[in-house]
This record gives sequence, C-alpha cells and structure tokens, in this order.
Amino acid sequence: MFRQAAVVLASALLVAGCSSGQQAAQDRQGQTGFVSGSGRVSTFAPAERKAAPAFGGTTLDGKQWKLADAAGKVVVMNVWGSWCGPCREEAPDFTAAAKELGSGVQFIGLNTRDMQTAAPKKFVEVFGVDYPSIYDPYGKELLKFRGQKLSPSAVPATLVIDKQGKVAARVLGPVNKETLVAMVKDAG
Repeated sequence: MFRQAAVVLASALLVAGCSSGQQAAQDRQGQTGFVSGSGRVSTFAPAERKAAPAFGGTTLDGKQWKLADAAGKVVVMNVWGSWCGPCREEAPDFTAAAKELGSGVQFIGLNTRDMQTAAPKKFVEVFGVDYPSIYDPYGKELLKFRGQKLSPSAVPATLVIDKQGKVAARVLGPVNKETLVAMVKDAG
C-alpha cells in the first residue's frame, strides 16, 4: 500500500513538473479557465488606432448602456469576473481612478463568465464600484473586440478608448491606478 501511494505521489509530481508556468501560476492563484497577462500596457499612436466596435448591453443594475452614449468622452473598459483573483486585486485601483478622473471619463465594466448576477453584484458592492458594468456571461460583447487583439480568455483586460471612439491603449492582465490615469491622459 505504501509503495502504491509513493507511485501515485511520484506520478503527480512528474505531471505537475511538466505543466506550463502559466498554468502553474493560475493554479497557485486558484483560478482556471482564463489567461492572466503580464499587465504590460500597449499604447497606440493616433494614426494607428482602430475604431472600437459598437458594444453595449444590459448592466448589472438592469439599465441599457452602449458605447455611443459616451460619445466625446474617453472610455475605460475593464473586462472582469467575480471569480477572477487579479480582478479583485485591481478593483480598488479602478474605483480610485474613476473618482480621480471624474465625470469627463466614462468607466464601464464588462462582466464575463458569471452565469448568475448575484456574485458580480456582490463584487460591485464589496469593492464600491460606482460605474456601470455590462453583464455578458457568455462573452458575446467581448468577442466584438477580437480585432483589437483582446482575447476572450484574457481576464482581466482593459481598453482605453479615445474621444473619437478608437482604441488608444490596452492592458492584458491587472493594472494599477497610476497606469490607468496615465493611459487616460495619454488618450485624451
């Protein structure tokens, strides 16, 4: 019996040793089924920017929101899920950045892969998120961003859309307040 347990343990260690670093990092965070990027920022010069797709939907509080409603404003779109550890880590920074930047910038969340609204509503409450979040459990709105190289499996992810409706910056992975504020000012 001891020998059998040792073989099982050795096999498990061998398999674990062969996993990718990315998967191992996800396992350590208790998260699976998504890719957590490095948090590096990609910025685009005005001439290189591509138009953001027309996206929108029903928010967690039951209201309709669409990108066209924010015409003339810089928009910060954050893709998040209540199940995502890095999303919980960055949530206070998003709340602080939204307050610092004020009403001239529209923050919008894009909640994905939460199959019921209870968990994302609790997330919004716990972290004091006072800007709307579109409820997109199946990623239909998220898929509209494929042209901006925003992978549907990259959660969290953030896009900054300039006043002309073009993608000015992208972060795949968590982002902090200082970076958010700088991205918005650069896009302005």
